Amino acid sequence: MAELAFVGLGLSDERGLSERAWEALRAADEVFAEEYTAVAPAGTVGRIAKRIGRPVHLLDRAALESERPLLDALARSGHVALLVVGDPFAATTHVALRVAVERAGHTWRYVPNASILTAAAGFLGLQQYRFGRTVSLPFAEPGFDPRSPLEQVESNRSRGLHTLVLLDLRPADGRFLTGTEALARLRRLDPNGIVIPVGALVAVVARLGRDDPGAWFGPLEALERTDFGPPMHAVVIPAADLHFEETAALERFRVR
Repeated sequence: MAELAFVGLGLSDERGLSERAWEALRAADEVFAEEYTAVAPAGTVGRIAKRIGRPVHLLDRAALESERPLLDALARSGHVALLVVGDPFAATTHVALRVAVERAGHTWRYVPNASILTAAAGFLGLQQYRFGRTVSLPFAEPGFDPRSPLEQVESNRSRGLHTLVLLDLRPADGRFLTGTEALARLRRLDPNGIVIPVGALVAVVARLGRDDPGAWFGPLEALERTDFGPPMHAVVIPAADLHFEETAALERFRVR
């Protein structure tokens, strides 16, 4: 029986790793990392490998979802670690992997870290308990432009809840859905402004946890013309009835 340590990198580079995380990485016979759910700053994985004195094997989406590389590693090694940007169990893929590890007769350890799921609300000053279901906005492709993300925003707003919209990425291709593209896409899905009316206030956050984080708040039409800088970005659609403390916190980021 072996152990897989799910190690959260957090929202920045190796400086965001806890002491428990470093201990888990150093104790592992084999270390893997995945960057399909989010991407660490350039050079992070290499510096971690150098510091722990062993290679860190990168897994793409297909390899991670197949579960095979990690299950094979557990079959030959007593301790294996998987390094995940953000918090390991914020993504359902990692929970599925955890279940597969248990079914194979192994154990797992959880080393948590910061996640965009809470950091976006905290940075903007929105009340965390007022967020509804998180929405993922995929790249639009020919014949594929689902309306379901907008429908979930509508469901949240109908209940007076904020919505965090996570944006698609394809690191292997150097493609990251930007806040500007996401807002334009939401407007295209809602041409009559039924879900997000003209003048509705929205927010975009970028690079949270890094040395150059940013946030912008204002009418969708204004933010749609804003350059948010390098990825990664996320969009927040606030509830229509903001609490006065939320309004005061957001004012710092208002686009004039």
